[in-house]
Amino acid sequence: MSTSLSPLAPEAFPELPPVAGVRLGAHAAGLRYQKRADLFLALLDEGTTVAGVFTRSLCPSAPVDWCRRILERGTARAVVCNSGNANAFTGRAGDTSARLTAETIADVHGIDADDVYLTSTGVIGETLPDEALVSGLRAMQAGDATWNEAADAIRTTDTFAKGASATAELGGTTASVVGIAKGSGMIAPDMATMLGFVFTDAAVSAEVLQSILSPSATASYNRITVDSDTSTSDTVLLFATGALGNEPIVDIDDPRAVALAEAVDAVNLDLAHQIVRDGEGATKFVTVRVTGAETEAAASRIALAIGNSPLVKTALAAEDANWGRIVMAVGKAGERADRDALRIHIGDELVTEAGVVAEGYSEERANVFLAEDEVTITVDVGVGDAEATIWTCDLTHGYIEINAGYRS
Repeated sequence: MSTSLSPLAPEAFPELPPVAGVRLGAHAAGLRYQKRADLFLALLDEGTTVAGVFTRSLCPSAPVDWCRRILERGTARAVVCNSGNANAFTGRAGDTSARLTAETIADVHGIDADDVYLTSTGVIGETLPDEALVSGLRAMQAGDATWNEAADAIRTTDTFAKGASATAELGGTTASVVGIAKGSGMIAPDMATMLGFVFTDAAVSAEVLQSILSPSATASYNRITVDSDTSTSDTVLLFATGALGNEPIVDIDDPRAVALAEAVDAVNLDLAHQIVRDGEGATKFVTVRVTGAETEAAASRIALAIGNSPLVKTALAAEDANWGRIVMAVGKAGERADRDALRIHIGDELVTEAGVVAEGYSEERANVFLAEDEVTITVDVGVGDAEATIWTCDLTHGYIEINAGYRS
């Protein structure tokens, strides 16, 4: 875990309200890190429903396989995370560790193992020390940890703990939505690139929860990128405890479902932005907006081609308005774009139009915008009306230092 705080980090961890029906635990089991919590537990009230989205990697971790298998039940009593070891590409040993984790939590807390959701994050290809894992799981108490401590326990190379909250008015009652997440490297959108746990006290059917979570992930986690790499372990889970006591929401067209979705969207987008702000070695938070595309999907792919380009990202780090790299990224995206109608803005500075450098363009003014901590690049590709926005960061030598020494 990095000890140098990201320059884009928030001033402090936010004040997050308790969510009725959720009890938190964090414990230092020494699985990889010393003198810090590396196990997280959220124990959930009976009747909790769940939705999930998972990595599309074809080399998923054992916990992802476990969660996919039990998700169709739609119920949950606990979620567990160990940090420092991804339990991915570990064969039968990984499956054994996953099952042992769920069965241990089930035994300690008197619940069904198939209602225990599992996540792991960290190094790929190393087996978990099962004896220490089980000992830590049995020693961990549910209810004695804060949101900050819980978010801290799931970190790997993250330089700060990530949390967010919102509320939703549900016909006379106010529901809380609180989320924590981890993510800093191996971040590229292909479902929900990171680990995220979002909780609400509202009563909601599992089907409605899934209808809320899937598009929310698409509009948030699927629109961020740090390094174009998709993890084997990516998981986002949304839990509804029902402790609010509202009449259950069972129809996605229910106005209460719409209000809850807006709150979930706000939490997920906040967490996604925090992940980009904690990108390994990042010094700039970058918004890339593509307009004038043929379809929204095309706009998204063009924006990601820009946001994932090492040449664009290093120019951003150097605060160098080398806009030819943006043109290159648009051209390689594989989507329709009109070269002779292309309009590029860096901040408020119009860089190109009508296929040439814009009259009056000033590289000096463009570089002023690039000197800010937050940078916006806008590209109109001139072939339609669709648009999309993604968020990324610059690429600095710090990224190399963090990842070259990650296992040492």
